[in-house]
Amino acid sequence: MNGFPATDHSWMSSYCGYTGDPSVALLSKAHSSSSLQKPSVPASDKASSQRNTEGNVEGHHQRELALVITSPEDKPEASFDKDDIVNHYIGPKCRPLHEVLLEQAKVVWQSHDREDLAKWIVTSDKTIGGRSEAFLKMGKNKQSDLLYETLSSEAPQDGKSGQSGHSAMIAKVFRGPFEIKKSYDWSQFNTLYLCVHGDVQTWMVYIREDMDIIQRKDQMYSYFMFTHGGTFWQEVKIPFSKFFFSNQGRIQDAQYQLQLDKISCIVLALADKLDGPFFLEIDFIGIFTDLAHTEEFSYENSPVLNPRLFK
Repeated sequence: MNGFPATDHSWMSSYCGYTGDPSVALLSKAHSSSSLQKPSVPASDKASSQRNTEGNVEGHHQRELALVITSPEDKPEASFDKDDIVNHYIGPKCRPLHEVLLEQAKVVWQSHDREDLAKWIVTSDKTIGGRSEAFLKMGKNKQSDLLYETLSSEAPQDGKSGQSGHSAMIAKVFRGPFEIKKSYDWSQFNTLYLCVHGDVQTWMVYIREDMDIIQRKDQMYSYFMFTHGGTFWQEVKIPFSKFFFSNQGRIQDAQYQLQLDKISCIVLALADKLDGPFFLEIDFIGIFTDLAHTEEFSYENSPVLNPRLFK
């Protein structure tokens, strides 16, 4: 949102002086003309009579003026209630402004055209001789990516691989000019934000750090994404503090906090050992700041498992 709507401050003039109302001006003129037609009185009673008359006129004038200013037609409709002021402004998608201010969001991957499809790599156990297949294409309205696949847990007949039945959707590494690899900096955000439509399957969400020198490619940070199914889209919000450290899909005893300023890519994988066709439709994948979430890390460590955190 670029800014707040313009606010009319003209009502403030009624609290700062003369309102410019013609009825008030005519009322003042009437009082001034009536004061000229006062009956004559003796000189001895002139001072007291003048004081009484002026007092009556002034009091009557104040009462009439108060009635004019506080009439329903002229009284400004102003409320200083905090809730009324905040709820008066509407943010994007008709959401209240206070909700928008509490969330700072950024879309990282979206699904609008075929160029967005080219930012992903789809793979399965077929690369090692398995029978699973996975495909990625545009959705019906060309506003989403549709990942559909058929998993088969039948092991390859090569005598080497004993596990099968998995597929994944991997985001390509972000590259800058001259194909130089660059990492994402998400340090200003604390939550992963996805808008998806699934079929009651449990997906794994992996985040990989850009640590090729000291980290193997199989070491990633993982968490679960539960899809509800049905006909409605689902918003999934996963705090980064919930991601646990894993190696080759196995949770490690020593847990490390995700370094948000060195993000390499994100992976959506399905490996629940269930055979059959499955699908996942993706509108966008982004990040946002949830000010209500203050947790830094969800998992415990000890000096024995992770000595570097206790130096």
